Amino acid sequence: MEFDKVIETRRSIRNYDKTKTVNKETLEKLIYAAIQAPSWKNSQTARYYCVSSKEMTEKFRNKCLPEFNAKRCEGVSAFIVTSFVKNISGFNTETGEKTNELGNGWGIYDLGLHNENLLLKAADLGIATLVMGIRNTEKIREMLNISENECIVSVIAVGYSEKRTVKPKRKQVEDIAKFF
Repeated sequence: MEFDKVIETRRSIRNYDKTKTVNKETLEKLIYAAIQAPSWKNSQTARYYCVSSKEMTEKFRNKCLPEFNAKRCEGVSAFIVTSFVKNISGFNTETGEKTNELGNGWGIYDLGLHNENLLLKAADLGIATLVMGIRNTEKIREMLNISENECIVSVIAVGYSEKRTVKPKRKQVEDIAKFF
């Protein structure tokens, strides 16, 4: 798909087709696209945890997401939990001190860049996604055995859309940009 078309057609989907599944190879393609994104001094601290078996997906959905998010992703094929290794991006590697006031904010920023690549690749492949920030971090950490050294940022539902969605209105360039 042409890049501009991918950007314009990507949506957050809340209705998934229960009859279609996303396989491991496709999840690997999404993560490969993610790791092509830049990161602070090429630190590459993004981490991805894929929940894709039917049994684990249902268990994860019901135990790790609040009811409203669990409902929004009924029938989803997989979840990708995104995290980053703390205290690397935005930190001096020799002293361990923050390089600026953002500190671990750079890890979140880098992960956001990676996640956007993942979302765009999914759209390019005709796969629907929903990024969720409201989740039970401790249950996720326990279920997926994620180290305390990582900051869990989001859960991405991955599947196929049950129905076509309408693009919400977007602001115009002149609404958000200043040129000097």
